[in-house]
Amino acid sequence: MTSAIRTSTGAEHARILGVGGYRPSRIVPNAEIVERIDSSDEWIRTRSGIVSRRWATPEETVAAMSVAAGGKALAAAGIQADQLGCVLVSTVSHLAQTPAIATSVATELGAGGVAAFDISAACAGFCYGLELAQSMVRTGSATYVLVVGVERLSDLTDPDDRSTAFLFGDGAGAVVVGPADEPGIGPVVWGSDGSQADVIRQKQTWEQALASGEFPHLTMEGNQVFRWASYAMAKVAQEALDRAGVRPEDLDAFIPHQANNRITDAMAKALKLPDHVVIARDIAEQGNTSAASIPLAMERMLATAEVKSGDTALVIGFGAGLVYAAQVITVP
Repeated sequence: MTSAIRTSTGAEHARILGVGGYRPSRIVPNAEIVERIDSSDEWIRTRSGIVSRRWATPEETVAAMSVAAGGKALAAAGIQADQLGCVLVSTVSHLAQTPAIATSVATELGAGGVAAFDISAACAGFCYGLELAQSMVRTGSATYVLVVGVERLSDLTDPDDRSTAFLFGDGAGAVVVGPADEPGIGPVVWGSDGSQADVIRQKQTWEQALASGEFPHLTMEGNQVFRWASYAMAKVAQEALDRAGVRPEDLDAFIPHQANNRITDAMAKALKLPDHVVIARDIAEQGNTSAASIPLAMERMLATAEVKSGDTALVIGFGAGLVYAAQVITVP
């Protein structure tokens, strides 16, 4: 007779307990970008909402930024690193194929020995990590999970590409997810559309880059991305609200991936968000930081008192793949 497999159980609910961020020291205004792409400050602001962005110095590595943001998140949550059960790092700009940067981040934080791995889900990576983390907490495989979104997209940006040179920035954002008495992370709505994989992509594979001697920068079909994100993602966001049992008027904040202010405006209009719902605009001074953008925006909104602990927010990430994920959360 075969013995039944025993399963583990964890907390009934999970929530974000603390958030932290790291913004690189170098501020790059539009004036530093425009000449090489034959553009203007006005054109960039109108097209994207970006006034400046942060670019990392050589010392501000993916690992260093992750550790700094993770340490702040742990402090905000009141959790020690040795209490973590897992460290998840979402990034597309850790340029070593292996090992995962998450293992180094865990060790540097003092959480050596825990489960640690990277997620490659581009701008949806933070929301993917959030879902994985809350599932771990609720199934009992970890009590506390650190989720980091980090990018050095300046390494992957072609300064002469008019469609992308002004968009991308660097930075890291992190949250600690742990047990809660009430639901703090709603059901995820996530998915992918590989038929549009070429819309946002690396120009060459690493094999092709080695053969050609050209670095494989990122490329994007801006108009296609705008149409997809503005309309298809509004439907995903609405589904996340519906699955969480939350109406637009119940929200306190909307914290989408900081891709483009015009995309954010289109989604907010489609969702018919009331005037009292605060909308994240971190892109203006940070640029598009892919996996880092949502936690960085959340951290800024807490620091400026645009939102407060206990508020209800809708988060949604979307990007290369094409991939997407959305949840309703309680602000830590």
